[in-house]
Amino acid sequence: MNTKPRQLTAAERKELTIETVVELAAEQNPAEITTTAIAQRMGLTQGALFRHFSSKEMLLEATMQWVSQRLLDRVDRAAAKAGCPLAALEAMFMAHTSFVARHPGVPRLLFGELQRPGKTLIKSMVETLLQEYSQRLQLHLQQGIEQGVFYPQLNTRAAASLYIGSIQALVIQATVSGEAQLISQQAPAAFALFRRSLEVHP
Repeated sequence: MNTKPRQLTAAERKELTIETVVELAAEQNPAEITTTAIAQRMGLTQGALFRHFSSKEMLLEATMQWVSQRLLDRVDRAAAKAGCPLAALEAMFMAHTSFVARHPGVPRLLFGELQRPGKTLIKSMVETLLQEYSQRLQLHLQQGIEQGVFYPQLNTRAAASLYIGSIQALVIQATVSGEAQLISQQAPAAFALFRRSLEVHP
């Protein structure tokens, strides 16, 4: 007996739209993604798309919120399972690189927004994401200092920037090569180098 496919709820339709934006960002310049392209990928009319998002800007804002929530939730859950600051940092690193390898459009969206001139709400959202992420890193770094695992003079802000920069370098390399899986493949070696910059050596 044939049954009709279940109709998506408004929330599910919104999330599917956001995921479509992320997919398209992996394939082309995010700034050139049009509502027409989004609607065509989803098999919808533009009118149907705008029932959920009244403008492209609102859709991009929702996409950035989706990215922030999922990335921070992923690294928080990874860190919560770790038994020490170093393990937490490593777990967060692997969770982050796994996330961007799975969603290669995400870093392209972030970089694209940061390059836009002037102040925009979306750009502020990206900056807030980076600040909140850095604060999490600095917390674990400070705990490592207090436990004697990391050297006492460690500049936690600089170390957090180096950590994020290491992931960005992996992303850029993978983007240039067109092979997103390189991010996860090279993440362990990249973190090992970062770890060496933190640890107390006899």
